[in-house]
Amino acid sequence: MIELSHIERIFHVGDQQVHALRAVDLSIARGEYTSIMGPSGSGKSTLLNIVGLLDRPDSGTYQLDGADVTSLSEEQHAHTRRDKIGFVFQSFHLVSRLTAAENVELPMMLAGIEPAARKPRVQQALQAMGLENRAHHKPEQLSGGQRQRVAIARATIMQPAVLLADEPTGNLDRASGLDVIAVLESLVEKGMAVVVVTHDPFIGERARRQIRMEDGRVVSDRTTTPPLREPLFGN
Repeated sequence: MIELSHIERIFHVGDQQVHALRAVDLSIARGEYTSIMGPSGSGKSTLLNIVGLLDRPDSGTYQLDGADVTSLSEEQHAHTRRDKIGFVFQSFHLVSRLTAAENVELPMMLAGIEPAARKPRVQQALQAMGLENRAHHKPEQLSGGQRQRVAIARATIMQPAVLLADEPTGNLDRASGLDVIAVLESLVEKGMAVVVVTHDPFIGERARRQIRMEDGRVVSDRTTTPPLREPLFGN
């Protein structure tokens, strides 16, 4: 589904060049659960931004679902992101003036989906996240874990092929973080590809495929069995 070939990304800081990514080759299949780990500055978030079409490589090619998306226009990138890629960030990025339901509904509004079709999908998404009784609460009325579950519902409401999560538990306590990881793993079980960038080895090592980066390069790429670790909770 995702095919990166010889990806390079260079940032210019003053008169210096910073090689954020160096000759990265990476393939991610449908339904694959992948973690990307490494120290700060290793290039993992830059890689996620390129996979998510939020940034462009300086060289190399990127194919998504068999189509070369490397040189698409900004408008084409936006449409591809809307239809194929979901995002979850450390800071949630919810719209503070909107309720949980309205935040989840927002991508469908932007896609021009009729209100009658939006409402049941929002209700189903919130119910799947255990948030049906929080539908009319605004973000400041929700806990951190609840806000992140709203963000996941919003990111997946358009049924993307891949969900990209950048430090999704970074602003959460351990219990709330494990709750969020359990939600992400449930999406993998339903066939969605999930890519998680994390500093937390406990979370990173739960992924079936574990990629480690250093100095802009992939230095290890290993697959573990079974496909998912033991459940986080007893039931």
